[in-house]
Amino acid sequence: MAEAFDVVVIGGGPAGENVAARAAAAKEPRLSVALVEQELLGGECSYWACIPSKALLRPTEAQWLARHTPGLQEAVKGPLDAREVLKRRDSLVQGYKDDSQLKWAVGASLHVVRGRGRLSGPRTVRVEGKGGTQELTARKAVVLATGSSPRLPDVPGLKEARPWDNRGGTAAKEVPRRLVVLGGGVVAVELAQAWRSLGSEVKLVQRGRRLLSRYEPFVGEEVEKALRDTGVTVLLGVEATRVHRPGGQGEVTVTLSSGDTLRADELLVAMGRVANTADLGLETMGLTAGKPVEVDDQLRAKGVEGGWLYACGDVNGRNLLTHMGKYQARLAGDHIAGKEVRAWADAKATPQVIFTHPQVASVGLTEDQARKQGLRVRTVQYSLGDVAGTALLGLHLGGTAKLIVDESRRVIVGATFTGPEVGELLHAATIAVAGEVPLETLWHAVPSFPTVSEVWLRLLEAYGL
Repeated sequence: MAEAFDVVVIGGGPAGENVAARAAAAKEPRLSVALVEQELLGGECSYWACIPSKALLRPTEAQWLARHTPGLQEAVKGPLDAREVLKRRDSLVQGYKDDSQLKWAVGASLHVVRGRGRLSGPRTVRVEGKGGTQELTARKAVVLATGSSPRLPDVPGLKEARPWDNRGGTAAKEVPRRLVVLGGGVVAVELAQAWRSLGSEVKLVQRGRRLLSRYEPFVGEEVEKALRDTGVTVLLGVEATRVHRPGGQGEVTVTLSSGDTLRADELLVAMGRVANTADLGLETMGLTAGKPVEVDDQLRAKGVEGGWLYACGDVNGRNLLTHMGKYQARLAGDHIAGKEVRAWADAKATPQVIFTHPQVASVGLTEDQARKQGLRVRTVQYSLGDVAGTALLGLHLGGTAKLIVDESRRVIVGATFTGPEVGELLHAATIAVAGEVPLETLWHAVPSFPTVSEVWLRLLEAYGL
């Protein structure tokens, strides 16, 4: 016999947890919520992505800052202690156990169901777990929050080589002597720098002509220089054409389109992600398996009669960032609880930080994107190294700040920063973009001296205020 709840959420990662908790917290009406998860509550971000990757990167960032600080430079000449870094990583992912997450879920009045959930009909979810199969029905809503998985390109021999994806790249127990990284996006550059700092000989292969191509051009240039300065070999404009690794272990050989051959102890593939919808039962609702679930601005699946099916996070393809999935989840939970909401920040004011050194922080549109949208654009740019707060952090750290201004409204539609700890500058820019704060009003938001945030004053002065 099926067990009934008001809301059934498939997927216990950041998006699933947030939509479940938001719905369960509604005062009126009170909603019963089941949260279905086949792996660990907390999902990819907590155990194999955001948290462990930043745990690997933070020591090398601190070391970089120290080596640019007089009085500390001589004290930090030695290498990082890789064993301690990995130990710290393991503690932050709680030994890959979700006991604390389960305790939180119970405290949030969620009914946790362990197993793989699939749609089996309207408002119905079938869960296959270790104890057998059970059926859950939803009186009000079913939410899909199953996230995404790494994309493996169709390169001969690649699958058989058993390469690392982001999970292997963040959870490895030992430092490989030689590592080849395929890709030029966020995961590729972050993990290339992390493993290089821990002692690997790293070669990064990017088929495009620059790294981080979705960002302002100076971003890729500055990160590429930083990677090269730390000893990473960066190969641009080439791609893997064949991979050879007998038995999927031992030395791996990568043949490139240039004809060159690379040999390594491990191979990391970081070339995009695909929505986890291939085995979700979408076909029972007339939707296409294997593709993102298209949703409206209330996060309801399009084409499903009755508006009871929701999808938030990577699974809907709108925005593949943890914090934006959580944003969607909060709105979906509110809508299920009866509030009038509309998601728009995931298309207009999306912030992101890349935790390399230098850090990269961006929100909104790049100059190229703004011009392609037909906006009347003016840009202002300033060297972060010329700000007193940056100089106090260390010698010759540098960095760049750039604003994209919609001249017709005199509001900022995009901002990008590179430099030390610029991630902490980003929320001010996000507020400016999301709130469409007029430049004349921003002029009265006075930054404290001497902080790196003083760059805001310099940018507005460069604009002409």
